[in-house]
Amino acid sequence: MISAVPPKPKFLRPDDDSYASERDAQPTDDQVTSFVFNAYHSLSIDAQRENLPIRKYRDQILYCLENYQTLILVGETGCGKSTQVPQYLLEWGWYVKGLIGVTEPRRVSAITLADRVATEKGEHIGGSVGVAVRFFDRCCDETKIKYMTEGILLREMLADPLLTQYSVIMIDEAHERNILTDTAIGLLKKIMKKRPSLKVIISSATIDADFFKDFFDFKTSKNPKETAVVLSVEGRAHPVEIFYLKEPCPDYVRETVNTVLKIHKQEPPGDILAFLTGQEEVLQAIDLLREYNHENLQVLPMYGTLSNHDQLKVFFTAPKGTRKAIIATNIAETSITIPGIVYVIDCGFVKLKWFNVESSTDSLVILPISKAAAEQRAGRAGRMRRGKVYRLYSEEEYTKLPDQTPPEMRRTDLSSTVLHLKSLGIDNILRFNFPSPPPAKNLLGALETLYALDALDENGNLTKPIGYLLAEMPLPPMMGKMLYIAGQMGCSEEILTLISMLQVQSVFSKPVTGQGQIKARVAKRQFEVAEGDLITLLNVYTAFVENGRTKEFCGRNYLVYRNLKRAYELRAQLSNLIENKLGIPMFSCRGDVETISRCITSGFFPNAAYLHHSGVYKTVRGDTELSIHPLSTLYTLQQPQFVIFCELMQTTKLFMKDLTVIKEDWLTELAPHYYHKATLRDF
Repeated sequence: MISAVPPKPKFLRPDDDSYASERDAQPTDDQVTSFVFNAYHSLSIDAQRENLPIRKYRDQILYCLENYQTLILVGETGCGKSTQVPQYLLEWGWYVKGLIGVTEPRRVSAITLADRVATEKGEHIGGSVGVAVRFFDRCCDETKIKYMTEGILLREMLADPLLTQYSVIMIDEAHERNILTDTAIGLLKKIMKKRPSLKVIISSATIDADFFKDFFDFKTSKNPKETAVVLSVEGRAHPVEIFYLKEPCPDYVRETVNTVLKIHKQEPPGDILAFLTGQEEVLQAIDLLREYNHENLQVLPMYGTLSNHDQLKVFFTAPKGTRKAIIATNIAETSITIPGIVYVIDCGFVKLKWFNVESSTDSLVILPISKAAAEQRAGRAGRMRRGKVYRLYSEEEYTKLPDQTPPEMRRTDLSSTVLHLKSLGIDNILRFNFPSPPPAKNLLGALETLYALDALDENGNLTKPIGYLLAEMPLPPMMGKMLYIAGQMGCSEEILTLISMLQVQSVFSKPVTGQGQIKARVAKRQFEVAEGDLITLLNVYTAFVENGRTKEFCGRNYLVYRNLKRAYELRAQLSNLIENKLGIPMFSCRGDVETISRCITSGFFPNAAYLHHSGVYKTVRGDTELSIHPLSTLYTLQQPQFVIFCELMQTTKLFMKDLTVIKEDWLTELAPHYYHKATLRDF
């Protein structure tokens, strides 16, 4: 029997004297913001800017920044804050003091906003207006306004802890409260105490302004002057009618499809935006809609892992006489305003990560949305003209929804965050000033995981070389450790491929018709192997490349071309980073499946599960009951005794996804500090 070795708790005691002082060296990765319908598109660029609601607040914004260190800017999506405020600062000469930085929660927002601002200035991206997202950088020495994701800003802090090259940092869409946003905000507060000249703008369409004002206000009894101020900007909003279902629907994906078709048949012209929980549901709904083959209906997807080019399609005007139906995840909830949206369909659910302390794993859980999220979704319908919102739940259920979605910092694995803070010299993680402090048990779990991965030593300090290397990688710690070990085991080429494939969700097409499902299942079997899902993905990628990376190959084999293409692009970008900057040698094990499986185990050993005599799987650590996901390669095969999983998903059960079959002895061999052999008498 394998059991987990209890982690050494030496560096986890908050009352330890070693936490009494924190380093004086002050501090210093990635998942659109304001894409708006432009009612003045026929006017000149200058005239369009003058007609934006934020224009009348230009002087107030500049005054606030001159007199306060932090400006909390509350303005509806569409008022122009994301594109105009950086230009006002540029025109007022703030660039002389340093770069004007703008962070966005997603790469497509950063790229699109930078392109819009560059267009308004009569330039192309890469001049005075630059953009930097993961694996994509268009900045130069002449850049004065820099759009980027929060992950990029956090990585810049590693080289420049006080962000001395910036005069102003604008955190856009702060209300999303993702883990990168909160980490950046917490670090900026520390930096601002050391650099009073640095100005910070916290910008959002809906935000708890008083909360952020209190957080950033450095007022003391000795210095009673306030350092933070709130400014509200009016936006453009039209009346929105809201409709509810009388009775709950059994399948919100099909109900979404039916509602799209009813709107298209019965309602006046106007585009449709429908919200679902994830990529799989989005693609399922699109397949169903395309089956009906409706004339004059252009169906488009919108989700986070879609390529930049495909994401931008939703912003293009549909052909004359054609209605757009955009099926989106919550990427479109508060971050974007797509031209022409009049009708919104709200399924009432969202997919969130939730950290399970007992098994020390993140689970993807489908939950009811909050009232705030429901209002944000409804707000997408009133940007162009009077709109309509169709909520696929009853009004009674709406009243039962929670008011707000909990910040990601309080419900997710903190391993990457802790690793990053440690790399910035912040020793006392327990006393770090997070905007919303995470549960102590989540911090404890993160420290234990990093200790198990050899990224931290017994005193909680980063180890060399593993700890520092993992902090440099734009990957979760377990993936980073797997890639580091791959360089030693001689299978880094294969592991790099697997990491890239895991970034793009499913590569297998899922037809909705019976005949199509049978053909897709037969096609998938030619890639499947008994060693599990990851080796199956490796086979898919290898075949895709060997057959010229063509759409025809993907069509014949029921594979999702756009996801495989994205994986290929990510792999090329990662390869350049790993080989040139991190010095991990690139080797191929030439199909040695055992070596690859052992390497996977070396990184994901905390995610080990065994087949219990009762017929269910249980985690080796925590004894949590798990099931194999129905879409897994192993679902229809003989159940292996031991497996490693990369992800958990909570729906009707807690399902394991992306499985690899392993041998029991590998756990004690590759992670002897974490597992040891035990007999039943030991328990």
